[in-house]
Amino acid sequence: MTDQRTVPESELDVRQLRKPDKHPTIFAAYDELTTGSSFVLVNDHDPRHLRDEFETDHAGSYEWEYLSREPRNYRIRIGKRTSTPLPRMLVDTGKLRAEDHQDPDAAGAVWKLDVRERDLDSNIVAIPPHGSIDAHAGPDLDVLVHVLAGSGTLSTELDTTVALAPGVLLWLPRRSRRSFQAGETGLRYLTVHRRRQALVLDPSARLGG
Repeated sequence: MTDQRTVPESELDVRQLRKPDKHPTIFAAYDELTTGSSFVLVNDHDPRHLRDEFETDHAGSYEWEYLSREPRNYRIRIGKRTSTPLPRMLVDTGKLRAEDHQDPDAAGAVWKLDVRERDLDSNIVAIPPHGSIDAHAGPDLDVLVHVLAGSGTLSTELDTTVALAPGVLLWLPRRSRRSFQAGETGLRYLTVHRRRQALVLDPSARLGG
């Protein structure tokens, strides 16, 4: 019977690669692994940022073992424990609501989904007290909006308004025209939609008071 521990592991030496090519090459090698297999990464420094990316994309489902930490000869065994990334908690929105009182003037995206391989995009957007996002046509995709904290209104193309309060779930049809106005305590909401390259608002859109 063959002892699998005697089977040589493949090595991926990225020391000669350009910096922009290193992480894509490493993740491509990881994606090709079967469950329970591994490879040895050889690098010229401790790839701590790479470890952070693995934690973002594959928390709990990968193995990371240092074999050598010598100058210009870091060797790390990277293994795949599961066939897919594990379900996991991304953020505690309750804590984010508590932070509203600490930083009421926060504006823009205060959290975003950073997982590398995904079909969805998601953000938590903050509008400061009495701030607004001016009327604009939405992107060519449907968006769900869940109000987390604060208050405000959503205005439509017909100048009708929807009152916004924690717990409200909005459906924004693709290309629909809308604007947001925050109340005296500001407004925070979670957006979820199909992944796209970037959110491009109408040039007249602004964020502020």
